[in-house]
Amino acid sequence: MAALLVSMPQRRGRWPLPARRARQTGRAGANGAPARTRARSQPVRVANARSDLHTWSVRWIDISVPVRDGMIHWPGDPPVCVEQTASLEKGDPAELRRLTLGSHSGTHVDAPTHFVEGGESLDQMPLDATCGPARVVRIDSPKAVTPDDLAAVGLEPGERLLLRTRNSEVRWYERPFREDFVHLTVAAALWLAERRPRAVGVDYLSVGGFAGDADGPKVHRALLSAGVWIIEGLYLGHVEPGRYELVCLPLRVERGDGAPARAAVRTLQA
Repeated sequence: MAALLVSMPQRRGRWPLPARRARQTGRAGANGAPARTRARSQPVRVANARSDLHTWSVRWIDISVPVRDGMIHWPGDPPVCVEQTASLEKGDPAELRRLTLGSHSGTHVDAPTHFVEGGESLDQMPLDATCGPARVVRIDSPKAVTPDDLAAVGLEPGERLLLRTRNSEVRWYERPFREDFVHLTVAAALWLAERRPRAVGVDYLSVGGFAGDADGPKVHRALLSAGVWIIEGLYLGHVEPGRYELVCLPLRVERGDGAPARAAVRTLQA
């Protein structure tokens, strides 16, 4: 396989010097000392670079959903529009697209100010709120996540908890919006709020339900007012329950109530 060449300064003669001597800087040192020499850069060979890069890509698992024109969105929110405005194929000097979407489109993070007056906005989010050790747990309840479901999997203080439900049995982001997605009950949200996890992630567009007596706003307020950051719109169908390293970074929208994010996990045992 091809090796990767990285330019780094020559050091202590470990590698053969080129035929030409190192160039002098032309400046005398202190007290008339000889001018310092500036070593020429030498390539560093990294063995099996392509193999290493492939290994990294396999270890990281993308759990965010693709953003595409006309994709599923929360009813009443702005639709997702991806419009090409310049094309290399048509002779333009570059490719360019215009994105129009709501702040809670696709995979995204909810800031406290989304439902809590005076709460933190997205640009005030601590980066470790959604980055660091996390745990993926499987919830088998077919309709809603209850306190009993959460008690069964347990919760550690400050934990980042990602809930894999039946929502992830299909690629929900490629299908029309469904009102009966699995969500947290208000009681489950209060159970979490009492135990203060760092963040909670769910595998549909909202942590709270849509239909009937789901009371989505109460679910959001219970978590956000307790300082629990919410990740919504994950896809976990290809992620087994277990402990992972999580990276989830939303756009830094000033005074933002939420923003799309890229999220990925990799196993901590690797």
